[in-house]
Amino acid sequence: MRSPNFIILYVDKPEASGAFYAKLLGRQPVETSPTFVMFVLDNGFKLGLWSRRTAQPAASAAGGGAELVLAVESPGAVDATHSDWASRGLNILQAPTDMDFGRTFVALDPDNHRLRVYCLDEAAV
Repeated sequence: MRSPNFIILYVDKPEASGAFYAKLLGRQPVETSPTFVMFVLDNGFKLGLWSRRTAQPAASAAGGGAELVLAVESPGAVDATHSDWASRGLNILQAPTDMDFGRTFVALDPDNHRLRVYCLDEAAV
């Protein structure tokens, strides 16, 4: 079976969401149109932002039903990313905390999609 390599988030304003993610990810999208924006990340994973008004079949889900998860190299990087994102005005849903899998926090994008940053606690695995 093939491995997933692409996720699409349904958004209200793809170009505005694209600008948000360009700043957040530190890269420009590889494709931009009024209804769709796509990023290709270093590992080849693709992030698509599709207008919920033009998706076919129609998208009924809104943000918050899943998480886009970003791994960082250390617990300190979790805290530094949190500080950076909070200073950029991202809505922080969960402050940095230690959980059974490691250190983590959760922020929201403009469409209320959850963005989880974490560092795995190797001792917990």
